[in-house]
Amino acid sequence: MARIPGVPTAHASWRARLAYRFARRRYGAVPEPVTVAAHHPKLLAAFGAHEMLVEYGSRTLPPTVRELAVYRTAVRVNCSWCIDFGTMLQKHAGLDVERLRAIDDYPTSPLFTRQERLALAYADAMTELPLRVSDGQVAELEAEFGRAGLVELTYQIGLENMRARMNSALGITDQGFTSGAACRVPVPADAAARANRSA
Repeated sequence: MARIPGVPTAHASWRARLAYRFARRRYGAVPEPVTVAAHHPKLLAAFGAHEMLVEYGSRTLPPTVRELAVYRTAVRVNCSWCIDFGTMLQKHAGLDVERLRAIDDYPTSPLFTRQERLALAYADAMTELPLRVSDGQVAELEAEFGRAGLVELTYQIGLENMRARMNSALGITDQGFTSGAACRVPVPADAAARANRSA
């Protein structure tokens, strides 16, 4: 359970209720980070707009490269919510989620392409504290993906670091998106309110 509870629909701002409706239609459940962010409606709106713009703008890299780098970042930060949600997104995109089990062996695993290994190593380097990105690594990535691809990869890894660190700090853990169980209590306080009304 998160360190602060999510905002139930009955107490949510109109922006938050709109976000809940959109998320429920798109993912089958309201992501807990959305319900927690609903305590600050203006930042929730900024977060939602930003996520949609990033999704729209991220079209330079091959999807497997981008999604694996984001997933690897979640693994390195140890954000169980991000790992769960990221696995679901990859599954819905038709990507091979079975090889995610071998993510720690990416440097030598034949399951990952050269491009994917370069991106995964960059995710590791960017997520380490202190950062250990080198000039040579950036030059190799630019040669492989072009400048736009390098910027996209850097942005995606940086954004996932933010998401994963926020979720971890707020105690938000996996919600069951991978198993399909996320719908059981999408907004926890709503279920309690329904039970009280029917009692």
